[in-house]
Amino acid sequence: MNRRIFLLGVATTGCAIDRRPRLNVFNWSNYIARDTISNFEREFGVRVRYSVYESNEEMLAKVMTGNSGWDVVFPTHNRIAPMVRNGLLAPLDHARLPNLPNLAAQFQNPAWDPGLAHSIPYMWNATGIIYNRRIAPPPSQWADLWSPRWQGRLTMLDDAEDVLGACLSKLGLPFDSADAAHLERAKREAIAQKRMVRAYLNAEVRDQLVSGDVLAAQIWSTTAQQAISAAKDLAFVYPTEGFPLYADNAVILRESARAELAHSFLNYLLRPAVAAAIAAEAETATANEAARLLLPASVRESETLYPGAETRKRGVWPRALPGSAIRLRDRIWTEIKSA
Repeated sequence: MNRRIFLLGVATTGCAIDRRPRLNVFNWSNYIARDTISNFEREFGVRVRYSVYESNEEMLAKVMTGNSGWDVVFPTHNRIAPMVRNGLLAPLDHARLPNLPNLAAQFQNPAWDPGLAHSIPYMWNATGIIYNRRIAPPPSQWADLWSPRWQGRLTMLDDAEDVLGACLSKLGLPFDSADAAHLERAKREAIAQKRMVRAYLNAEVRDQLVSGDVLAAQIWSTTAQQAISAAKDLAFVYPTEGFPLYADNAVILRESARAELAHSFLNYLLRPAVAAAIAAEAETATANEAARLLLPASVRESETLYPGAETRKRGVWPRALPGSAIRLRDRIWTEIKSA
C-alpha cells in the first residue's frame, strides 16, 4: 500500500553522544502527527529512530530475518497470523497497556488476533470508488468501472489484492478467493477493463482527481477523504457488490530487547488525545473510539472514513492467504499488467 512519504527523526548536534534509551519504530508513511514522536521523547526521556515504509512486503522483507533492529512495526491485519506463525511477534502484556479500553468495540477482540494477544489496532480503512459529481449517473458498483465512458479517465489501484478483489466481487465470487479457476476469471475481467484504465495508481492519483483529469478511481478511503477535502466536486461510494476493510496494527517484534519501552509507546499511542491528533493530521480512521469522539463532527461522522453499520455489512476483512495462493495471485497480477 503506497502512501506519500513523511519522515520524522531526531537530529544530534555536534559530536555529542546521545545516551538516552532508544526505541526503533517502523511505520507506514504519513501515519503519525508531526509532534507525536517528539512529545513521546520529551515525556519519557528517550530517543526514537523513526522511519517509514510503503507496503507490507517492504516491511516484511526487513523483519523476516529476525535481526532487523526494529522494535515496533505496523502490519495490516491479514499479516498478523503469518507473522505469529513465523515467530516474529512478541506477546503483548496487557498489564502494561491500561489504555486498551479506549479501542472501539469492534477492535477489542478482532478475528485476526483474538484477545489482542499480539497486536493493537491502530488505523483502519477500506477500498471503494471516488468519482467526479458531474458524471451522471454516478457509479455505485464495481461493475460500473467497466463502462467505456471512463476510457482514459479511470485509474485502478496498483495493488493485486484490491484489483483482483474488485474483479472477483464483480463476478459474485469471494473477494479473497484462492481458487485458481476464480482467479483466472478475475484475470480475464481485469484484462478486459484495461482499455478503460489510464494507469494503476495508489495515493498519487489524488492530485489528478482534484484537477479533474481523472474522473473515477478505485481508491483507499483515506486517500479519498484527502481528495474530497481538496475538491468538493468529488464523492465516494462503497460498491454494492462488497468491498474490503483493512486495519493496520501496532506490534512489538520478538527480536526487540526493549519490551518495556515498546509497551510504553503503544500505550501512549492509545491515549485519546494522541490518537485523535494522528487521525486528524493523517485524515484516516482511528480504531480508538475515545479518540474519534474528540474529532470534529464533520470528521467523526464522515461516511467515507467511518461507514455506518449498514454499509459495513457489505464489507469483508480479507483473510490471510497461504503462500501458494499469494504466489498465484502475484503471477496473475504480473500477467494483467503486462497484457
